Parts: sequence; structure tokens; C-alpha cells
Amino acid sequence: MDKGCWRLALVLFVVLLSSTYAEATSFMNMDDFIVAVRQVEDGDPGSDPLSVLRRLRGAGGLDDAFVRHFLGNANPAGAEWDASLSGYLSKAVRHRVTEDATEEGVVLTPDGTTVALAPLLLGIEAGFLAKKAGHVRGLYQLTLAKDLDGSPLLGPDGCWDSVAFPQVFTLLGVPSALTAARVNGGMDGAILGMEVSAERPAALSGLLTEYYCRLDSKGLDAGPRLIAQRRRENFRGLVAPPVLVRQVLKAVELRRGLAGRPKMEVRVKKQLAALVKKGMKEFVQKYIDCPPIIPRCMWGAKPYIGTPTNLSLPLSFMYIHHTHSPSKPCLTFQECAADMRSMQRFHQEERGWDDIGYSFVAGSDGYIYEGRGWLRQGAHTLGHNSVGYGVSFIGDYAIGLPSQHSMGLVRDQLAACAVGGGRLVSDFVLQGHRQVVATSCPGDALYDEIRGWEHFGEVKKGK
Repeated sequence: MDKGCWRLALVLFVVLLSSTYAEATSFMNMDDFIVAVRQVEDGDPGSDPLSVLRRLRGAGGLDDAFVRHFLGNANPAGAEWDASLSGYLSKAVRHRVTEDATEEGVVLTPDGTTVALAPLLLGIEAGFLAKKAGHVRGLYQLTLAKDLDGSPLLGPDGCWDSVAFPQVFTLLGVPSALTAARVNGGMDGAILGMEVSAERPAALSGLLTEYYCRLDSKGLDAGPRLIAQRRRENFRGLVAPPVLVRQVLKAVELRRGLAGRPKMEVRVKKQLAALVKKGMKEFVQKYIDCPPIIPRCMWGAKPYIGTPTNLSLPLSFMYIHHTHSPSKPCLTFQECAADMRSMQRFHQEERGWDDIGYSFVAGSDGYIYEGRGWLRQGAHTLGHNSVGYGVSFIGDYAIGLPSQHSMGLVRDQLAACAVGGGRLVSDFVLQGHRQVVATSCPGDALYDEIRGWEHFGEVKKGK
């Protein structure tokens, strides 16, 4: 087992020893779901991962004609589950969005992201059925393509009623077929499905434990290749957008055939292809080019005080900061979220600002954290807040540097995301805080580093 995962494994071991299922598993998080999977495995010692996956598919009702075309029938046979375990698994795996915009069939993972279990499990099951490593029949159609049918809507993300004890996940906008949780689950299902096609794990619970692990003190730079925090970069290396476009079109044709409908006319198919290609560009921009961003509600932000000032986009500058205090990099979602709350509290209560000052903050846990975001003017770079975004790295970087991964998120992805989304001009200028304000920020080491970044420029007067 990878050393970075020992804490999660220890938690699961203690839970299994000390609690009954009903006592231990009552919340919608990945830790509790893995406990439930392990109980299924322990209740039927002779079962292999494929049998467990088929039983979970049956519990979640994932047995329509489209799924059966690739995976065959779900298999409910096996040791009988008690009512609490059966009820929990049915609720956890069966995905739907209700009329009041709550999303069911999703769980909170240790890294602070939310994952739909259905596409995750379907992708893994497809991988176990592969006859040749790297050749997984139906992998992308089962995980993502069947929902990427050219719909103009992608997302949204959402927020849990409680991060510590999650039960209800409410979406932050108009629901689509591909919510952020379904995208996360689909990406993870594709990644793990491809992985198990080459190397079969002994148990499903072990595979999930390794993938959804917590980082150790060495951080993500020294973390394993196969880990949830790397989902976007791993998925980017797995499949090219044109391949996904073809898979979407195949999924549409298959569903029509299974429903007994005739094949599409050439004209209609061309129109659909054009629509899918447009939707794919939006998908790539949002979920591949852009970094993963933890929304305010997930780190526990307090409301903005007063009336925010909206930015006039696109902006021309990006200003780089370090937090100085907190002085140490945060390595987990729990640590980074606590640091965000601490900074917001200091900015609001001690400095009298309306909100946390930064637009975005980079942790060393693999994520960007939303501060004031893309649309609201920040309080990060005196005299220049109206013309640029303020992006800070958690930690003091007078001597050392942030993690390579976190710097890449800001340098390569956040900036490109801003330009692609029309929030920064393409020839924007990147500067350190000290270039426009009398301060040592962002620290000597980090300032020397950003001087070699693309778009770094000398002082230009802001408004």
C-alpha cells in the first residue's frame, strides 16, 4: 500500500473493528462507501471484484439496455445484505437530480471533491471485463460519452449540507446531464477502468482506498501517479477530445438502435456531430484546461459583507502573492480549508475587509480554492484590484518554493483558463505583489521563480 494512504486505511480498519454498519456508515462520503464495499466483500469471502461490482450495479438499478449491452446482466446473487447495508448502497449508487436541485448518488471524497458512484463503478467493471490491457469495450460510453450529447449545459458543482457529516448535496446552478460530480465520477471510472484492464486488484475496496487516499507529509509532488487529486491530468493523458466525440456519436446511435429507432439520416448526423464538437470544446475548456477549483461553500466561507464590486472583464494583470501566514503549505483538503477560513476571518475581522482579499488561492493538495472568484473585485494589490486577479500560494516562500504541482496549476492552467474563458486578455501581464506595492510578497524565492514564467512583465501602472 502506498504510504500516502495509510491514514484512510487505518480509519477503515478501526471502523470495521469497532462499529456495526448502521453505526459507522450513515454519511455520504467515500470512506463510508468503502466500508460498505468491504462489508459486501467480507460477507461473501469467495467473491471476486467483478462479482462485487455486479451486485453493486444491481443495488443501484444500473441495469438498463445500454449498460447490459456492454456489461451483461447485473448479478444480485450472493450473501443476503441486512436492511441498513442494502438501503445505504441503493441510495449511494443510484444517481438522480431531484426537482429541488439536490443530487443523489454522489459521495464526498477525502480531497474535497464530490463523485457520482454510478459512472465510477461502470468504468471499473468494464475494465475487469477487458480481454486485453488498454482495450476496454464501452469504457468512455459508459462513463462520460452517453451524457455528452451536445447539451449546452455542463455542471454545475454543488455544496454539502455538512462537510464533516455529509448527507445532502445541493447544486449551485441549473442541473445538466453532466454535473461536476458526474464528470468526476466518469473521469475516475475511465482512469480506473483502464488501470484494472492491465493489473487486476485483489479487492474493489483496496482499489478505492488507494485511489481516494490522503496525502502524507511529502505532498502531491511525491504522491502516487494514480490518485484522485490527479484526475484531470490523468484523464488528459488517457483520451483525446476527437476520440470522445466519436464515442458520443456511437452512444447516440446505440441508444437509438436499442430503442428500435432507425439510424440517423446523414444530414441529422452531421448536425449532431457539429453540436457535439461544440459541446466538447466547452467540456475541454472547463474540465481539462481549467484547474479543479474548490468552491467557497466547500471550504466554509462566510458571506461577503456589504455589496461586492463587479470586475469589468477581461482584465490585464495577474498578481502573485504568498500568504506568509499561514506560513506552511497545506497538504490536505482539511488543512487548506482551515487555512482559507483563518485568512477570511483575519481579513474581515482584523483588517475590516468585506471578504478574503484574494481572487484565488493555491494549496499544495492539488487544488485551487475560490476566494472572491472571477467576477468580484478583490482586495489583494492596493491600487490595482480593479485591473487584475490576485492569486496567492498558501505558505511563506521567502526561502523555499511552493510544490511544483501547485505552481503548475497557477502558471499553466489557471492562467490559460482565465484567457480561454474571456476573463484575462491573451497578452496579460503577470507580476509579483512587490512590483507594484512596497512589500516583500511573494517572498524572494517565489519571486525569483515567477520571473521565468511566461507573461511575466515589468511594472505597468494600474487604475
